[in-house]
Amino acid sequence: MVDAMQDPNVGVRLLADMLRVRLMEEKCAELYGATKIRGFLHLYIGEEACASGVLAALGPQDNVVATYREHGHALLRGIPMSAIMAEMFGKESGCAHGRGGSMHLFDASRRFYGGTAIVGSGLPLAVGLALADVMQGRDGITACFFGDGASAEGAFHESLNLAALWRLPVLFVCENNLYAMGTALHRAQSQTDLCAKAAAYELPTSSADGMDALAVRAAAVEAVEGVRADRGPRFLELRTYRFRAHSMFDPDLYRDKSEIEAWKLRDPIPALAAQLREHGLLDEAGYAALEAAAAAEVADAVAFAEGASLEPVATLLDNVTTPVAAVAAGDGDAGGAR
Repeated sequence: MVDAMQDPNVGVRLLADMLRVRLMEEKCAELYGATKIRGFLHLYIGEEACASGVLAALGPQDNVVATYREHGHALLRGIPMSAIMAEMFGKESGCAHGRGGSMHLFDASRRFYGGTAIVGSGLPLAVGLALADVMQGRDGITACFFGDGASAEGAFHESLNLAALWRLPVLFVCENNLYAMGTALHRAQSQTDLCAKAAAYELPTSSADGMDALAVRAAAVEAVEGVRADRGPRFLELRTYRFRAHSMFDPDLYRDKSEIEAWKLRDPIPALAAQLREHGLLDEAGYAALEAAAAAEVADAVAFAEGASLEPVATLLDNVTTPVAAVAAGDGDAGGAR
């Protein structure tokens, strides 16, 4: 809480960020039920402190790689909520032109490289981005978000090993919500200390309470500064919990309801709001204003998405197949890219 007391805006900004993510995702769940959002939808509700705290520690020169539960990361990285919502709707004005949907949000201009649907697949991408930065002499770092389930994948071990061997500036951020889809961590992995796994590759490691936005931010600032200083990788574990099922298709039968309710008592949004009130940094009117601003942003984003156009049928094969005329002409570079 020290940072928030020294700069009152720190805590309030984190609270505003989490409210924006929470209200957007609650609306997405509603729209999914109304069949306006289709396909898969993985909600981040309960885990907002992780994205808000880590992204607050990054700069515009840094790369971000996330998972299929990435709506909050995309929003807080600066992708407009309207572009995210349009992507959810499959509209052409979405951040991936309606072709990615919920699991594949993307915006290269903001150095946000997905949104990847395969568990653990973002890890080698992050290593590649960091390697490219080193080869090009850039001073950015790459923050790679993934869940505890990814630590059982070969890509996890290969990526941490290469990042350590080649001294690549990657911050590996494990959002440990205790479940890999429907499988509890302790049922699938003999070593449940994820920092110990990372330390086996000689990475400096740390962990933080992922339900406390201020604690996440403090840990992330320290880790980011470490990566920038020695240009080598670090591992940050955030112990968190998702309040919703794995996806909207998941009946959530693998957890006791009492467990979920116990974790809800640690909801990061009311927890931070209470801390700010206790220190005289927020009153009821201030909280109501933050909530109203987030609700208005959500309403505007939904209106934008509903009014946006679907991609024309004529361009559906762009970036998918090579035009017949180009094949006949022997033009191997023609891909119909827009």
